[in-house]
Amino acid sequence: MTSPITIAALNSFPVKGLSACPQQQVTVDKGAMFPLDRAWAIEAGARKFDPADPAWLPKIAFAQLMSHEKLAELETTFDTTAGGGVLSVLRAGKQVARGDLATSIGRQIIEQFIAGFMAAELRGSPRIVHAQGHHFADTPARFISLLNLTTVRDVERVAGRPVDPARFRANIHIDGAAPWEEFNWLGKTLSVDGQPAFRVAERITRCAATSVDPQTATRDMNLPRVLSCAFMHEDCGVYVSAIAGLELKTGQAITIA
Repeated sequence: MTSPITIAALNSFPVKGLSACPQQQVTVDKGAMFPLDRAWAIEAGARKFDPADPAWLPKIAFAQLMSHEKLAELETTFDTTAGGGVLSVLRAGKQVARGDLATSIGRQIIEQFIAGFMAAELRGSPRIVHAQGHHFADTPARFISLLNLTTVRDVERVAGRPVDPARFRANIHIDGAAPWEEFNWLGKTLSVDGQPAFRVAERITRCAATSVDPQTATRDMNLPRVLSCAFMHEDCGVYVSAIAGLELKTGQAITIA
């Protein structure tokens, strides 16, 4: 009997490069990004982003794990209950900074902490940037990232060691599909609890960010090379586009048209 495919986890990454904020339920709008995903970013010294005229920039313009693995030492929470966006930063379980990113003083608090924490890594003073409706994902398209956990287990098999799914920084984790089955879904529609929800757009090619252990902040394996040697590609996970507005919850069933 074939196992059902279900949503195992939902993750938003409000600030590019910082840790995930797990969600139990989110509302996804048609054609939109995952809620709050990569809505803020930390410029890594070079002032290239113009909030008044926002344009997509490649990841190297910002602090991110591909270049700045030290960021993985930080754990963050993001609270929107007061109407703003209060970012709390923890290191070794202790809060080290807290600020509302909707206010200049809140951003300055976080920027001052990042400046000290990453003094040796950044090219200049960090600046938290944001623009309404803009996102700082690795691709300019408004995609949502989906990761098949059975595929990750197959990567573990060839790597000969555990591989934390958090390395892939995906919005949606699914379980129950066959390993690598998601690559056969390109161009197809995914339904959630019977409602058409996503169109599978493309495979995700992985970069050196996946080589950083999210628990230790060390580059402890070359995951793109593992993928290339074992599977003749460097892809893991797929991008999907929301084709309808809907509520997502962990445990919901996924079916493929």
